Amino acid sequence: MASSTGPQYIARCAQVTDTVFSNASEVVALLKKRGESLGAAESLSGGGLMAAITSISGASAVFRGGVVSYATPLKEELLKVKPELIAAHGVIHAEVSRQMAEGARTITTFNELPTTWGIGTTGVAGPASQDDKPVGMVFIGIASPKRSKGFGPFLFPGNREQIREATVIEALALLWKELRKEPGIELEEDEFTAAS
Repeated sequence: MASSTGPQYIARCAQVTDTVFSNASEVVALLKKRGESLGAAESLSGGGLMAAITSISGASAVFRGGVVSYATPLKEELLKVKPELIAAHGVIHAEVSRQMAEGARTITTFNELPTTWGIGTTGVAGPASQDDKPVGMVFIGIASPKRSKGFGPFLFPGNREQIREATVIEALALLWKELRKEPGIELEEDEFTAAS
């Protein structure tokens, strides 16, 4: 007899001691060192990720902008998330987060200078579930010129604000990790302290 099991949640990249400010500082510093740029597309985090990044002095050298695509039609029209994907799986899905990250790169490109990195967040902050997805389920997408990926599902505990904050912390930690993987400048081994 087959049993129905729920999704396999993935472990967080962020450390318990990570904060929004520390992770944003490390991402901005690494993007500056690499001479790269970032765009964002947020849903459940509602601009929290962009606020975290722009709270860092000098972020304007690397952060181009973004969109809060809270409404599903904005995900489709602005970010070019495929409507058939949303129809089949809803907006809380790894592939949706990946397409949002790609869309963030596209919408923040200007003067024929592509945005290097895109990041997207989608999930359920609560208090009620959405599309049969539990409160706290989150997906984070990251896109670069060479690859893009949707990470998750994560399951963050807590109330609405705690889930949104955990999403921002994790998104920044994942971006930092992906920046370290992508070939670019040579970094000293312990130059940055975020989770690797």
